[in-house]
Amino acid sequence: MTSTDPQRPPTPGTTPPGPSGTPTGGTPSAPSTPPAVSPPSAAAARQSRSHRRGRGIGIGLAAALLVFVTVVLVLFVLFNTQTVDISLVFGDVQAPLVLALVIAAVLGGLVVAMAGVALRARRKG
Repeated sequence: MTSTDPQRPPTPGTTPPGPSGTPTGGTPSAPSTPPAVSPPSAAAARQSRSHRRGRGIGIGLAAALLVFVTVVLVLFVLFNTQTVDISLVFGDVQAPLVLALVIAAVLGGLVVAMAGVALRARRKG
């Protein structure tokens, strides 16, 4: 039994077989029944359980990190309650040290975000 290659033209005097296996003038088509899907293997089931266990570890790690950061922030506020003078362009203000540090951190974050936006716009344009 010979099979025809769709890339190669048929030899003179022959026609490629049709869907029913009989020679026609057209090109061969795909079978009408879809291929059978096999059930998931044991390895796939183990991988799925491992993936769920990894997700659980990640959630636990994120929760522990959140608790740690919260404790550090509370201690930061408690230890930085003294009042300080803040010199602004238009005058001087007295405020708690923690407020001055938080404002400085927020302004620093804004500067970094604006620099990132500028770099992204520069790359696109």
